[in-house]
Amino acid sequence: MSQPRPATAATAAIRSARDLLLAHATDYAGARRTFRWPALREFNFALEWFDVVAAENPDRPAVQIVSADLSSRSWSYGELSRRSDQVAHWLRSLGVHRGDHVIVMLGNTIDLWETMLALTKLGAVAIPTSTLLSPADLAYRAEKGEARTVVTLASLADRVAELPERMLRIAVVGEGDHAPSGWHDFASSRTASADFTPDGPTPATDTSLLYFTSGTTSRPKLVQHSHVSYPVGHLSTMWWLGVREGDVHLNISSPGWAKHAWSSFYSPFLAEATVFVYNYDRFDANTLMEVMERHHVSTFCAPPTVWRMLIQADLGRLPHPPRELVGAGEPLNPEVIGRVRDAWGGTIRDGFGQTEMTACVGNSPGQVVKDGSMGRPLPGYPVVLVDPVTGERVDSVEAEGEICLDLAGGPLGLMAGYHGDPEATERSREGGFHHTGDIATRDADGYLTYIGRADDVFKASDYKISPFELESVLLEHPDVVEAAVVPSPDPTRLAVPKAYVCLTAAAHDDLDATAGSIFAYARERLSSHQWVRIIEFVPELPKTISGKIRRVDLRAREVERIAAGDESGQHHDRDHR
Repeated sequence: MSQPRPATAATAAIRSARDLLLAHATDYAGARRTFRWPALREFNFALEWFDVVAAENPDRPAVQIVSADLSSRSWSYGELSRRSDQVAHWLRSLGVHRGDHVIVMLGNTIDLWETMLALTKLGAVAIPTSTLLSPADLAYRAEKGEARTVVTLASLADRVAELPERMLRIAVVGEGDHAPSGWHDFASSRTASADFTPDGPTPATDTSLLYFTSGTTSRPKLVQHSHVSYPVGHLSTMWWLGVREGDVHLNISSPGWAKHAWSSFYSPFLAEATVFVYNYDRFDANTLMEVMERHHVSTFCAPPTVWRMLIQADLGRLPHPPRELVGAGEPLNPEVIGRVRDAWGGTIRDGFGQTEMTACVGNSPGQVVKDGSMGRPLPGYPVVLVDPVTGERVDSVEAEGEICLDLAGGPLGLMAGYHGDPEATERSREGGFHHTGDIATRDADGYLTYIGRADDVFKASDYKISPFELESVLLEHPDVVEAAVVPSPDPTRLAVPKAYVCLTAAAHDDLDATAGSIFAYARERLSSHQWVRIIEFVPELPKTISGKIRRVDLRAREVERIAAGDESGQHHDRDHR
């Protein structure tokens, strides 16, 4: 960047909205009452926000990465601004232009942030993709996403073999490796000019990102976000996270999934904070706490799986816990929240959003946190409950229904739609609401409590069963590490609750006794119609590569088991069948 880029009217509008939220950091009512989304016709996050911040505070750390050997490296806002200019200039020289679709399949290395900022500057469309994908999954995403270019690790070149030969291939080369024949070496971008000039303003409604959903219940859909829906819409996420200027924010999430964009890109950069990354080879709670203490992590966001592993360790090993503790991805169980509060004094604040939107519900900083609740609607989000049968809005003070967004309220952080699938887009907007497919209850104070995916909730003896509610109780048992509840077909009751359970190592010695203990534990804490009737112990639960449990696979497995009359591995609550 030859000259610092000046702030624009869009920069000023976003900064005003951001500063209002920060001024109401612990004032929920005030933030909800006064916050309004900026109205923007043109905006480019990399040029009109990141580069402006970099010009004002060039030496402030933007990204800090700790490697598995605990060595650390930091890159400033100024460095990233200049490097992304170089990468943008170089990509343009290779033929990448505004509107081109580019698969970005990288790990948590600095090349990821350089590439994402560069593509934004060009006006190209990024398709962030997990490095865990199989060649077939990658080929599906390339075709569905109409990708013309792929940027990935040289070590993953075999995954790209099924992609069309016409696609431009760019390799990030690791130590001791080399770019495959016919590929462009990302390192060549370092010789490019840093004097990048955009080809024109960026319309706010242009597509910036295409994200595949995690696919917990069906084939992944392709979510289309504009240059404002995620880049500006994550003001709500920033406020929910509680991240502030100068914070060191650690988010445990893999690139390729929307949560990485939420907490490892847009939210910290909007707050002018530091994105902190710990690239461990194998998760170890004690080492993670050592890293957090050494590098003064002030805000920490992790999925339920990580929180559950953390509470297996001695949390007292972290003498200075982060100021803000947040959980996301799936609802957190009250037992986990209580254990962390007892050890660290702080409360894990849960929240809710989807790939299709930014954070729309959350327990915000400084507010009463009701354990097990997702919190309340966040500033700028018209969250309502809708009767899933009638499609009518449920306005009673205490209610249950599908979590929806009132489209008349114009939530900026909502997707433009599902790319290339107008039918799915139309279905998601039936009746003037964006339908999330998630069921929740609302209490008299406006707090929402997750019940489950509409596809996961089932009936047993005419009673509605929330898998999440039963799983929360099972997870409180000392032998249970993970649990997933699904319906098991039953000729009398239609279905009975069955739990697939992952155990601690010590609990495998006598599985019959362990099953009996879990059955008894659940009976004491659940109403009789909720009792788990069957338990099957498994080494692991089926999950998407983003880590979410695929109960749809377990439901199908159970139907097949019943049809085959297979009773192997099943533990029945025989005293209460």
